[in-house]
Amino acid sequence: MFLGLRTVIYQVSNLVEATAWYTKVLGVAPYFNEPYYVGFHVGGFELGLQADSPSSTPVANQIAYWGVDENIEAVYAHLLACGATPREHDPANTDNAAISDVGGGIRVAEVRDPFGNIFAILFTPHFGA
Repeated sequence: MFLGLRTVIYQVSNLVEATAWYTKVLGVAPYFNEPYYVGFHVGGFELGLQADSPSSTPVANQIAYWGVDENIEAVYAHLLACGATPREHDPANTDNAAISDVGGGIRVAEVRDPFGNIFAILFTPHFGA
């Protein structure tokens, strides 16, 4: 019935700036680029950027994790170098590390993009490339 994650959409206040930022971060140009929506193909999935409207209410409880290779530290550093900021961590993360080992060889990290969205990354040895 469900075929897996296909698209995550981030609402942004400035679609032109967000498109440039994500082009730099992802290293790919958008495949779809219109004044109301920009779509990037990333590893078989889609990141969509959608312009905020005055009536849109930001949703703060949605997090999609983007798979990365086992060098999650390099990806995290790249995000910070591109202007992302570390996200506040869960109090359960007692060592307050930027990258958390959540067990089973799975490591995760979360940043906020310059537009306030959570951009989360995940390395797991349990999924194929």
